[in-house]
Amino acid sequence: MKRRALLAAMAALAGCAKYGDEGAAPAPSSSSGGAPLAKTADVPVGGGTVLADRKLVVTQPTKGEFKAFSAICTHQGCTVKDVTAGTINCPCHGSKFRVTDASVAAGPAPRPLAEQPITVRGGEIRLA
Repeated sequence: MKRRALLAAMAALAGCAKYGDEGAAPAPSSSSGGAPLAKTADVPVGGGTVLADRKLVVTQPTKGEFKAFSAICTHQGCTVKDVTAGTINCPCHGSKFRVTDASVAAGPAPRPLAEQPITVRGGEIRLA
C-alpha cells in the first residue's frame, strides 16, 4: 500500500512540471532597480516588445499608452515569444493574449498575463 501512495504522490508532482522554462524566474516584482525597461520609441504602436531577460512584455495599444505584463504564459509557464498582429504569442501551445489588456485571445491559457505597474518619463519605461 505504501508503494501505491508513493507512486500517486510522484504522479501528482509530475503534473506540476512546466514545459519550456524549467527554473524560470517568477513574475517580476515591482522594483526595477532604477534601470529602464525600454525606450518608448522601441515599442511599436498596436504591438509590443518581449523583454525575455526581464520576463516582461511591454505593449503600446494606442499611441502614447504603454502597458507591461508578465511574459510567463498562464498555461504551462513558457516565456512568450513575440508580439504580432495585436497579440502576445506563446510558442509552446499557441496561446495568444491581447496587447490592450493581456486577456486571452486564444487558448489553452486559462487566464490573462499578470499586469505590471510601470511609469513612463522622458521617453523611458520603468517598473513603478
